[in-house]
Amino acid sequence: MTMEVLRTRGELERLDALRGQGPLVLVPTMGALHEGHLSLVRLATKIGPVVVSIFVNPTQFGPEEDLAAYPRDLDRDLELLRPLEVDAVFAPDVDQVYGQPGEVTVEPGRRAGGLCGASRPGHFRGVLTVVAKLLGLVRPDVGVFGRKDAQQCLVIDQMVRDLCLPVRLIDGPTVREPDGLAMSSRNRYLTGRDRERALCLQQALRQARRLILAGERDPDVLEEAMGRELAAADRPDYAAIRSVPELRRLERVQGRVLLAVAAQVGPARLIDNLVLEVRDGKVSETGLLDTTRTADGKE
Repeated sequence: MTMEVLRTRGELERLDALRGQGPLVLVPTMGALHEGHLSLVRLATKIGPVVVSIFVNPTQFGPEEDLAAYPRDLDRDLELLRPLEVDAVFAPDVDQVYGQPGEVTVEPGRRAGGLCGASRPGHFRGVLTVVAKLLGLVRPDVGVFGRKDAQQCLVIDQMVRDLCLPVRLIDGPTVREPDGLAMSSRNRYLTGRDRERALCLQQALRQARRLILAGERDPDVLEEAMGRELAAADRPDYAAIRSVPELRRLERVQGRVLLAVAAQVGPARLIDNLVLEVRDGKVSETGLLDTTRTADGKE
């Protein structure tokens, strides 16, 4: 199978040949691919023909963030994708996605109000706008996203539901390094002591899970425990427990909940999370999104 590399909007017409071969699946990425991305691609290939987008989206970066430094190596990304039964890669330039004048954006809903949305103003507006554009350009039946970006998944899910977009969303599990650090393109910024200190995010989540398994249900106690572990970072951002999918604060930890942490470690802003089902004294990891919706948006 030959993997096509598409660079322009016009070339996307070639995807029409794939639409009768099963649900067309889009895996959106910003490149700098690692095993976490590749696991999403493998998941996608079990569903239907696969399109991977590689696009560093400028509108989701703040003025002091790492847009200029964000790693870009398209040739390496393509080499990683070729063995994985990918049908096409959409790797456009900025003008192919945004064009002119580009005045219309997608305003996020309430789910974007806290966590990363609080510390990165405008971030989710940029995310939703580019995802809406990619969905409109590629017209997939299914979109596959990484669970590590939990708030992003839930914000996109709300957009898809509220705007009645004809796509089914699936979240793939977080892939971790052998020591537990969640895989991220920004991990390559970390060296030496920073790499060791980055483990505080995973340690914070593990500590909260241990306490929940021991019977603790007070979110304030759990957030305080996570915060103590996160203090090893240069600038802890948040250690929070929220309901899924609404991302509301909880009075008591029960049902499906998100344990989420974020911190600056050296030059890298890192995030991590666990999604847990807490019911009747039982605690288990679970998925983030409701995958029962069909591609036409029906339940």
